[in-house]
Amino acid sequence: MHARLCSDPVAVVAPQTLASIEDADARENWAEFLKFRDRVLAAPSIEACYRDVFSREQVDLAPPFIDAMAQVLVRAVLDGTEDPFLCRAGEMFFRQQRVSTEDKRVLSADAQTIALYAETGGFGGVGRLLRQQATPLPEVKMDILNGENAPFYWLRDELYSFVLDLSPGSEGASALARVLERWVARMAGAGVTIEPVARIDDERWRWHVGLDVDATGILNSLYRGEEVAAEAMERLLVLFRLDFHRAADMRADVAGRPVYLALACRPDRTLRLKPQNLPIGLPLARSLVPGG
Repeated sequence: MHARLCSDPVAVVAPQTLASIEDADARENWAEFLKFRDRVLAAPSIEACYRDVFSREQVDLAPPFIDAMAQVLVRAVLDGTEDPFLCRAGEMFFRQQRVSTEDKRVLSADAQTIALYAETGGFGGVGRLLRQQATPLPEVKMDILNGENAPFYWLRDELYSFVLDLSPGSEGASALARVLERWVARMAGAGVTIEPVARIDDERWRWHVGLDVDATGILNSLYRGEEVAAEAMERLLVLFRLDFHRAADMRADVAGRPVYLALACRPDRTLRLKPQNLPIGLPLARSLVPGG
C-alpha cells in the first residue's frame, strides 16, 4: 500500500484492498488517511477543505490531519516573511503548547519538545539511554525568543525549541496578533486589526471569540456577568481587541463594534489554540461567509 501510494498518491484504493490489511491498527490508520486524502482531493482548495471540516455537525477527521492543514495554511499566510516572531507565533496554530509564568511573564513552549527534553535531556538517543540508566543529566532550559537570538530561529525552526513570551506588551503577543490578522484575511477575506489589550472595559461589549476551549468558557461567563474563579482568571493569558476595517464586512446588528478575543491554558498548563474559531466565530456579513 505504501509503495503504491508513493508512486501514485491519488490511486483509488478498493474497499477489499483496505480490508485485506491484516494488522487492525494499520488498517484503521490507512482508512483515516484515505478519508483525509479524498476529502482534500474533493475540495477546491485547502482553505475550502479546512472550512468544510468545521461546517459539519461533527468533526470526522483525526486531529493530526487537521493540524497538518493548519500548518499548510499558516505557511501560506506567512509566505515570504523574515520575522522569526511571526513564524514562532504561527507554530501555535498547529502544535500544542505548555505555558509557564516566570517573573510575571507568560511563557509558551512547545509541549512535545518539552516532553522530548524530559526524556532525553536534550542529548537525543544517548540522552535517552542515560535516562534509562538513571544517570543525572544537566537541566535543559529552552531559549526565550528575543532580539538577540532571533536570527538563530532559522537554524532551529523545525526543532520547535524557542519559547515565546506572550506577556502583555511583549513582542510575542504582538506577533500572534499579526498572524491572527493574516489568518482572518485568508480564511474570511476580511481586513481586521488585532491588538493585545490588558482588560475588557466596554459597557457595550457585544461579541467575543475564545481562541481555545477554556477561553471560550471564561469569556462567556464574564459576558453574562457571572463570577469567575480566581484560578480560571489566572489561566486567562492574553486578551485581544479585533476591529474590522470595514463595518460592511460585519453583521448589521454589531457593525462598527469591536470583537474581543482571548487565549487561555488548561488546568494542566497546556494550551491548544483553535484557529478554526476564527473566522467561524466572527460576526461576518453573510456575503463573506463561504457559501453564504
